[in-house]
Amino acid sequence: MQWTVIIPVKALPNAKSRLAAASPDDAAHARLVTAMRRDTAHAARNAATVARVLVVADRRGDPTADLVQTLPGLNEGLSEAASFAAQRWPTDGIAALVGDLPALHSEELAAALADAADHPRAFVADAAETGTTLLTARPGVPLRPAFGRGSAARHARHAVAVSGGPGLRTDVDTVEDLSQAELLGFGLSTRSVTADSRTRWMMTK
Repeated sequence: MQWTVIIPVKALPNAKSRLAAASPDDAAHARLVTAMRRDTAHAARNAATVARVLVVADRRGDPTADLVQTLPGLNEGLSEAASFAAQRWPTDGIAALVGDLPALHSEELAAALADAADHPRAFVADAAETGTTLLTARPGVPLRPAFGRGSAARHARHAVAVSGGPGLRTDVDTVEDLSQAELLGFGLSTRSVTADSRTRWMMTK
């Protein structure tokens, strides 16, 4: 089974506000967030069985976006994008993937999607076991996204938890998360940006 992967993005400069302390200025923060998104999308596009990646933005102006949501809210945007994908590619599964996985490897995502294919809905919890980094639905099954604080418990009510590799489970919201992702190994874009911008977290650890 093939998959359409949907990655939601929040417009800068408001995106990843808790991570702003990692960067010396707003421009460096924007470069870091953009680099993490690029690495996430690159890993997704190169994962076996992923037919396409759709980036959905919460407002116009993001040059990386394929779709712009019309209703406010992360879950509303994902639902809109999932409905679009289901109509356009009805024989493919749909996977919602968070966009802040700079240590994600294509093989990790491929393995999780292979496990998810056995269930109508499935999800991968983050490293803290409270959030969600991946939510999937087989063809013809509504995605029912419920992202946000405590989302793993909400998704567990109608989806099966499947395992994920460390890069898939390490989403980055804070400076500490970023340090953990670096230990796993950044993707090319994030590695390049952090080396060039000399972000504060690198100088103080």
